[in-house]
Parts: sequence; C-alpha cells; structure tokens
Amino acid sequence: MGPGSASAVPVRSRRRPVVALVLTGGGARAAYQVGVLRALTEILPRARNPFQVIVGTSAGAVAASVLAAEAHAWRQGVAGLVRVWSNFRTPQVFYVDAPHMVRAGLHWILALASGGLLLSPPKSLLETAPLNALLAREIDCSGIRRSIARGHLRACALCATSYASGQSVAFFDGVPELSEWRRAQHVGRRSELSQATIRASVAIPLLFAPVKLGQEYFGDGSMRQLNPLGPAVQLGADRLLILGVRSPGDGGVAAVRTSMPTPGDVLGFMLDTLFTDQLDGDLERIERSNELVRAAPQAPGLRPIDTLLISPSVDPSEIAARHVSDMPGGLRALLRVLGGRPELPGHQLTSYLAFEAPYTRALIQLGYRDAMRARTALRAFVAGERLQATPDAAGVTPIT
Repeated sequence: MGPGSASAVPVRSRRRPVVALVLTGGGARAAYQVGVLRALTEILPRARNPFQVIVGTSAGAVAASVLAAEAHAWRQGVAGLVRVWSNFRTPQVFYVDAPHMVRAGLHWILALASGGLLLSPPKSLLETAPLNALLAREIDCSGIRRSIARGHLRACALCATSYASGQSVAFFDGVPELSEWRRAQHVGRRSELSQATIRASVAIPLLFAPVKLGQEYFGDGSMRQLNPLGPAVQLGADRLLILGVRSPGDGGVAAVRTSMPTPGDVLGFMLDTLFTDQLDGDLERIERSNELVRAAPQAPGLRPIDTLLISPSVDPSEIAARHVSDMPGGLRALLRVLGGRPELPGHQLTSYLAFEAPYTRALIQLGYRDAMRARTALRAFVAGERLQATPDAAGVTPIT
C-alpha cells in the first residue's frame, strides 16, 4: 500500500503488542519527525514511554538516542528535541563561514591539481565539528543503558553502514534475552551506544567524514539498508510507527523540469533515494509477508507486523524554497557552485541541508498538524488496537 489517505477505527486485539518507533534519515527534514513527536506527547495521555523499541537511522539516530536516554521522561526528551530543532542554525551542524569555505575549496583544488601529491583529498565536503559538539552537549548516551536497566525501554538500535564489509549494521543495546542476528547484507551487533555510534549513523557519504568504530569505518546508516524496518522486527516489535520525511508523490529530481539536471539536482536526488526508497520497498515486503501469515497462520517463524507510516502532507522541498533567504551566504554559495539553484521551487538538496530555524520550525509545525489530524489512528495504534482504513488523514499509511 503506497502513501495515501487513511485513518483508523479501533478494533480490540487480544493482547498488547510491542510497539516500536522507527525514525528514518532525512537531514534537515528530520524536523518533521520532531513535530510528529510533539503531537504524540499531547495525543497519548500516559506519562510513561509508549515505545518499547526505538530505532534510528542517520538524522533519525539523533532523535532516537535522545528518546532512549530520556525514556523515563520521554515528554522531557521530546521537549528538548523541539527546543534544539526550533532554534537550529547551519553553523551548529557544519562550518559555512567564508574562511572555512575558501580553505575547503583551496584544499580540493590543490588535491585535484597535484593528483594528491601536495595534499591528500579532503575527508569530506563539509566540516562537522560543530555537530559533534552539539551532540556531545545535548545527548547523554549513558542514559540509554539506564533506561534499559530500569525497565523503561526494551531496546534501542542505531544503524550505520560499514565501508569495510558493505553491510548495514544495527548497533543495539537491549534486554538480555535479545540476540545478535545476521542476514544478507544486514547484521545486528550488541554494543554500548555512544556519541561515535551516532556520528557514524549520520555521516552522509561525501558530505560528512566516515567514523571509525572498532577496526572499521562507518557511514550513513541509510546506505545498503535494504530492510530499514528489519532491526525493529528483530528486536521483538509487533507494531512499527514509522516517521518518514518524503511526501506522497515526491521522488523526482524536480517538479516540471525538462532541462539537464545539475550536480546539485543529482545530489539531492541521491539523498532522496538514500533516505527513502528502501523504506517503500520494505513496507511492500511486510505487506506481502502479512498476506502470507493470513493465508497460513500456522506457518513457523512468521508473525504479523502492523505498520503505520506518517509522512509529510506537503513536499518539504517546497517549504525549503520559501526559506532560501534565511540560509547563510556560505551555504547559498555552495548550492550555487553545485548547481542546486535554491531559488527554484521544489529543490531537494536545499530541503536536506537547510538547518535554519525558520525552515525547521515550519517542518515541526507541519509534522504537528499531520499527526494531530491522524490522532485517532495514532492513539489506536499505540494502544494495540486494530486499524481499519478510512479516507480522512493525508500522509498516514496503515499496513495490517
């Protein structure tokens, strides 16, 4: 079932399932997820954490870490996310001032001109020391272990991609009965989650430098992640609440464009593919698996997995186009060099890199509105009630 219009009518199930929160990647678009989380604090009346399993990838790994560390007071964790994302500035993520941009440009030119003899190629296009400092200041990773030990959380997983093996690796911490797993191109490793794990998960290829964990270098968790919902299922979840970042129908290089795509267009398209396409395929796989379970309920090793996808009702790139003037001059210059042409509506690359408060606040508001329109579905889903589709809430996709 593709993204479309749906809501829910509760039908009581026999037992309360294990509910997982799955936070996908999306750069600056992850502000939308924060808006949905803000709405959830109002929709769900209970004070305790409603999600026994939390899985995050790329930008979603940041929010997942906060929520897992604050599982004993998840509303407080959400409030912290809203505070940070509502006041974001690009220099909190990567350097965009003139000296850094000029130095980075000269480094690339000298490395290319000398064939790497005078200078080795830069590790990445952007310098992310500010992001590392922000993560260290805002996230106490030791709280994740405390949340699990005190029974506030069953498991948390942060996903990254190994440049050595090419595998998608879900680093997880959880209750003792959970085991590591190994599937085709996908493994689960029990690990103490740390700042380095988060940095590895958010390391977008080329833009951010790879991060060393143990003896391997890792990059963005969305790469090679053929089954982004797999870690939540492996950690025992029966229901997956998935917060996406792409609106229904958004997936091309740009709206109504027939000219040759620029490098910026292609990079935006690559990021969109990286963060979202695997999710759509995995939802289809779960739907087929559920059909098999319904046809053969006694089949060994199979269980039904209910999913609910919340995605933007408005294309985030359209919102980003309205906030181009809010971006620092260095970032606008970088986009012009790449041919991103941020002045054009519908540009994807801008929507992933515009870590500016006016834009992120608009996405938070959109996520909040979308979730509040879907509050019946969300309340029923988390409570373990069966969902039935009715056409009154755009951006909500149930698969049961």
